[in-house]
Amino acid sequence: MKRKVIVLSLVCLFVLSLVLTGCASKPQQSASNEPEVIKVGWMGSLTGDQAVWGQCEFNTVKMLFEEINAKGGVLGKNLEAIGYDTKGDPQEAVNVAKRLATQDKVVAILGPNASGNAIPIAPVLEQAKVPDIATVATNPKVTVLDGKVKPYNFRVCFIDPYQGAVAAGYAADVLKAKKAAVLYDVGDDYSQGLKEFFEEFFIKKGGEIVAREGFKTGDVDFRPQLSKIKAANPEVIFMPYFFKEVALSANQARELGIDAVLMGGDGWPSEQLISMAKEAVEGSYFVNHLDYEDPEVQDFKARYKAKYGKDVELNGYLVHDAVLMLEDGLKRAGEANSEKLAQALETTDIKGITGKIKIGKDTHNPEGKDAAILKIIDGNYVFQQKFAAE
Repeated sequence: MKRKVIVLSLVCLFVLSLVLTGCASKPQQSASNEPEVIKVGWMGSLTGDQAVWGQCEFNTVKMLFEEINAKGGVLGKNLEAIGYDTKGDPQEAVNVAKRLATQDKVVAILGPNASGNAIPIAPVLEQAKVPDIATVATNPKVTVLDGKVKPYNFRVCFIDPYQGAVAAGYAADVLKAKKAAVLYDVGDDYSQGLKEFFEEFFIKKGGEIVAREGFKTGDVDFRPQLSKIKAANPEVIFMPYFFKEVALSANQARELGIDAVLMGGDGWPSEQLISMAKEAVEGSYFVNHLDYEDPEVQDFKARYKAKYGKDVELNGYLVHDAVLMLEDGLKRAGEANSEKLAQALETTDIKGITGKIKIGKDTHNPEGKDAAILKIIDGNYVFQQKFAAE
């Protein structure tokens, strides 16, 4: 009988020790939940027509994270970049955002560059409470819809109303154009936005839109639209779309004998534009986010070229400042918490290589960023002046 009591007592003591050990281990488990690294997502086009931009963006993120980690990281932790290809497709962008936010558990997402991909991911970000910093997504709907700011969408670039107004103002005030035509992509949010605001501002300046022609993404023959534009005899043709279509349409415009000045937005600058249509775009103007010869960007340009053996594209400069914004936000948040990071991003006030980035709380856009006017001369992008829409 005594032996049974002793055995039972030992069993009870063993069970009690397990319970106490389990209770004691709970605080240790809580502490171990702190990540050894801070996971940051990136999304953009690694394939398709805009792959040259996406590849540059992701390369820049990886390079900057390596440099930051070599200096001790952020909050004592290394930054880890997790990137996926959106293929330039809005639905794929939604899928990528879901994967990054729910499976990879990133604290934030950088990119995408395209407005058409940045707009539809907002519900995913809000459900997961993960902030996104878009790079060259300029449509107003990326951060504000129906007058209400999207709580987890941010960007480092100026927006289409400003960009379109700058182009129109420069055409009217500097180039002294009175008649303009517009050729645009009817299925692209970016292209439609620039078209709308260019027209509005050009008319306010006393100019006339003498022709307005549209095409669909993927079109390669623009001659029917350009023939109608030629008949209207504009002094300026505004082409608010991306470099591949710009190259094709510019070549065809010159073949048709159109000698009007061509103008565009930040979808133009790329090595591929020059390689495909150097002569056709000679003397053209476009609105950009920076002067490539600005002393502020030379160190970054040199580091990128030394690492990857090629020149940095426009997207690299913008994602550079998105990384600065992320790093600053994490430090001010004090921890790798996505909700606290989103709150910190709302009060961003930093100096980037593309200009001052002071985020408006009601817009999540950088306020007061200057635009640069560049002219294509001998295949080079030559800075003309900073220009503000007035």
